[in-house]
Amino acid sequence: MAAVAQKPTQSARGATAQQLNKVGRTRMRAGFILMMAFLMLIAGRLVMVQGLDVGNMAQAAENQRTVEQTLPAVRGKIIDAKGNVLAESIIRFDITVAQNNLAEVEDFEHREVNPDTGEVTKTVYTKDQGLAQLAGVLGLTFEDVKKKATGTANFNYIARDVSPLVEKKVAELGIPGIYPQTITKRVYPMGAVGGPIVGFLDSDGTPLAGIEQTMNKQLTGTDGKRTFQAGKNGIIIPTAPVRTEPAVDGQTVKLTIDQDIQYYAQQAAQQQKEQYSADWASISVIEAKTGKVIALADSDSYDPNDVGASQEANIGSRTVSSVVEPGSTSKIMTAAALVQEGLATPQSQFLVPPTLTVDGQTFSDSFVHGTEKRTLSGIIADSMNTGTVMAGSKLSLQQRYDYMRKFGVGEKTGIPLPGESPGILADWRNWDGRQQYTVLFGQGVAQTPLQTTMVFQTIANNGVRLKPALIDSFTHADGTVDTVPQAPGVEVVSPATAQDARDMLEGVVTMTDYKVVNIPGYRTGGKTGTSEAPADNGVGFDGYTSSFIGMAPMDDPKYVVGITVQRPKGSIYGVTQGYTFNQVMGQVLRSYDVPPSTTPPVKLPKFYE
Repeated sequence: MAAVAQKPTQSARGATAQQLNKVGRTRMRAGFILMMAFLMLIAGRLVMVQGLDVGNMAQAAENQRTVEQTLPAVRGKIIDAKGNVLAESIIRFDITVAQNNLAEVEDFEHREVNPDTGEVTKTVYTKDQGLAQLAGVLGLTFEDVKKKATGTANFNYIARDVSPLVEKKVAELGIPGIYPQTITKRVYPMGAVGGPIVGFLDSDGTPLAGIEQTMNKQLTGTDGKRTFQAGKNGIIIPTAPVRTEPAVDGQTVKLTIDQDIQYYAQQAAQQQKEQYSADWASISVIEAKTGKVIALADSDSYDPNDVGASQEANIGSRTVSSVVEPGSTSKIMTAAALVQEGLATPQSQFLVPPTLTVDGQTFSDSFVHGTEKRTLSGIIADSMNTGTVMAGSKLSLQQRYDYMRKFGVGEKTGIPLPGESPGILADWRNWDGRQQYTVLFGQGVAQTPLQTTMVFQTIANNGVRLKPALIDSFTHADGTVDTVPQAPGVEVVSPATAQDARDMLEGVVTMTDYKVVNIPGYRTGGKTGTSEAPADNGVGFDGYTSSFIGMAPMDDPKYVVGITVQRPKGSIYGVTQGYTFNQVMGQVLRSYDVPPSTTPPVKLPKFYE
């Protein structure tokens, strides 16, 4: 039988086996190629990550481990003119805990080094034993410490504001998760001496008063930082680099204040307040030729270490913030203006009646007298309102106003303390029928005690008004010293006029019975002042203000002392600041070794024939 030829087997779709095998092989090759491409892609990525991207991955890991710690700058000191510290920041510590780290500790190794032999002793303590030792060092109970240390937080306080000695003992315990944190604490070594000048910080370190507030920019330093790496347990990796940017401490602010004179003046101000049951008293001591503030004293001065113990009304300096009518101390401005304008001399003659009526306004004096032949010097010596109005009426209204402005009335002195008042001086166009005359003797106008004292500084300094200087210099952290230059003065009256004014002020002492201001060996001069004190509710008056401003030695004035007492109780004639002036000025002259006067006092006539 002849062989029969077979046809290729076909699939259900009509494809032969040979054709199917060919398709399968093609698909396999394509799948293989795709698989290889995928594997190459993964391999490439691995190469990229493990080889080419090692830096980025390492950096990311390092970033996760990096800890940045602030290195606080130390706030600058405030010191007096002689370098005595009035305010400084000391290093203290808060003891903190990372509860989550401590929770993982069952026991720990405590190491002690023998200081003599260097031998290291290792002791294993349980966590509770360590916390008990910590409680003993901190003076706390074990229960209190364990409560604060237990939890899941990464930060909590165990104790705050501990001394460096206590911090050292805590560190020596070596308890894992317990970390000392450096802080600074502001302290005021002299307490209430100069408190309103120095000021204070609140619990958050925000300055709220005094030089602390106005010089905050200079006192505040620049924080530094330390960057290191730590493991998950918060422990520093010893082999990792530590980068440190050191802090720059704040500047030291040196004041013109003399701590000893400040203390003496504060005591004197307090004595005045208590002696007369007054609302308050203030005393200023100014160096005449520089404007330097030697003392700025207020009664009831507060202690910046314990501000809460003082009344809110006593925060700040009333010497620069409280305004009062200056009273008869202003008469020297009127006299100086008359002399400067050529309208009078110290010996100009005025026939002064018992009372004086001008434009329907009647003026009288604090003492009874008949019609008297008075010199201008005699009018000032006995503080006569009648004579002052007679003489002062020679000045136009604008001249009266302009001279008060020149002397600094109605504007801030510029002393770098918060809360300074400019006082009150209405424009001359707004003066009423009486005020146009009362401003001649210090009523109808209001000044701070410091402003009034600076009027006398102008007279003492040959007619040149200076800005009161409270800051002497700034010392940077690197030791560089920036001395504050004296601000330029303003000539208010000529040296000759200033001398005539000083002669009239000396006449208050030499031509009257006001001898209490005499300081043995020194020529003195000054002026009393009394005025009504407006009621706090703004309606009427409920007391008076008493003051005395003086200078010495009169042959070459070096210092001016201003004393103000608000609402003293008792008879107006029984209140005097003369004795206090004597004591404070005497202390100043002795402290600065001012040579005694070498010329006889000036005695101008009070009367004319």
